[in-house]
Amino acid sequence: MAIYTKISRNNIISIEKKFNLGKIISFKGIKKGIENTNYLIKTKNKKYILTIFEKRVKKRDVPFFMSLMDKLSNQNITCPKPQKSKSGNYSINIKNKTASIVSFLEGKDKNKLDIKDCYEVGKNVAKLHIASKKIKLHRKNSMSINMWSKILDKIGNRSRKINPGLNYLMKETLLEVKIKWPKNLPSGIIHGDLFIDNIFFNNNKFHGYIDFYFACNDFLMYEIAICINALCFD
Repeated sequence: MAIYTKISRNNIISIEKKFNLGKIISFKGIKKGIENTNYLIKTKNKKYILTIFEKRVKKRDVPFFMSLMDKLSNQNITCPKPQKSKSGNYSINIKNKTASIVSFLEGKDKNKLDIKDCYEVGKNVAKLHIASKKIKLHRKNSMSINMWSKILDKIGNRSRKINPGLNYLMKETLLEVKIKWPKNLPSGIIHGDLFIDNIFFNNNKFHGYIDFYFACNDFLMYEIAICINALCFD
């Protein structure tokens, strides 16, 4: 369940006034996902996704995410296209939270990828990275190595439920990783969250990406490492 913020018909009327979407005929919360609140909005001819950003996404980062998707769309990278309000803004305020509207991306994620699917994902990740080289935007990776100690501290002793020595092992491994962390790998803008539910297929063929809210500037290999961990194991 990922509908943290419930909206009303009055909120929809306000959106109609602020955007040139047309008459909204229905809106429905999307239960899938864990970070933000999402609604499927339908007009007579089109569908959109309304995202209300919850605690993790900082308001200052939203322009980066929206600008990135807009510029990638203009370079024929298939991803949701942000909709600007009549006043020219990517974001609006709903119940004291930052929100945005993007185009609906056809297709859906697969429960399991085969080798051919992984190849197609890899090929299209390369296209994404090549396209991002032309985009002059910057956001620091909020989930890179400098943050891992804080994450480990939050986990604390709860890891003992899995294995009594796991906390010590993770701390020792993190120290080793920090010593060996590379400094000069090719870098650029990465999606940063290419888990299976953010990769869409249509008619059994790779179609595009959604959920760019971890996108940032980092090593391109960081993206590949995420893909290997997220996609290449049963």
